[in-house]
Amino acid sequence: MAEFTLPKNSKIKKGKVVSAPDGAANTKTFHVYRWNPDDGENPRMDSFQVDLDTCGPMVLDGLIKIKNEMDASVTFRRSCREGVCGSCAMNIDGLNTLACTKAIGDIKGAITITPLPHMEVVKDLVPDMTNFYAQYASIEPWMKTKTPTPSGKERLQSPEDREKLDGLYECILCACCSTACPSYWWNQDRYLGPAILLQSYRWLVDSRDEATGERLDDLEDPFRLYRCHTIMNCSNACPKGLNPAKAIAETKKMLVERRG
Repeated sequence: MAEFTLPKNSKIKKGKVVSAPDGAANTKTFHVYRWNPDDGENPRMDSFQVDLDTCGPMVLDGLIKIKNEMDASVTFRRSCREGVCGSCAMNIDGLNTLACTKAIGDIKGAITITPLPHMEVVKDLVPDMTNFYAQYASIEPWMKTKTPTPSGKERLQSPEDREKLDGLYECILCACCSTACPSYWWNQDRYLGPAILLQSYRWLVDSRDEATGERLDDLEDPFRLYRCHTIMNCSNACPKGLNPAKAIAETKKMLVERRG
């Protein structure tokens, strides 16, 4: 089984080792972060040797196999298994990504899995998303209009205006980008972070929305928007290939243009 080396002075300890069944010839070691708030113990890294011949191809398949067959107490979120819901976001071999779309075969050697960084942990691989979702609610992510809805019609949009939403509406709020951002690590109590700012820009450029000025006023703050220093970790981390950094830059541009 591949050895897991902890950093010096780490409060994380080495946990148990669970081997694959006898006779398993094709295996992969999963080092999984474990922490239970109810047992009073420091975090640990448990190691599981997974038989790949009886496992699906994705990291999430490996985690499900571990939970079903090796340790039922291993805790993580998952739902759609198709890269749509964002539930299984975690840090896999140092990269924030979705366990359901990360192939086991893409990772050489053992796989180290920890929760999304710089968030409170509920248990094991489950981060506390309370603040993240509260920030999302704060931007009022719905269409705001003042004019009456056309009688018997939808609010229409030209194909050109609809194209402006491409690369924005696909965000699944997995928080991979925000938790890869150093500015968000240190200021997440006030800085909205790349995921929420991308979602905000999605409404700023929607031709059907009639609250652009109000939305920009809410972002005109030293922390909510301007803690972004264009580090670009967000765009590198997005498992959907989106570009939050560009959305943030465009929002700043809108504010500058509004000032004249």
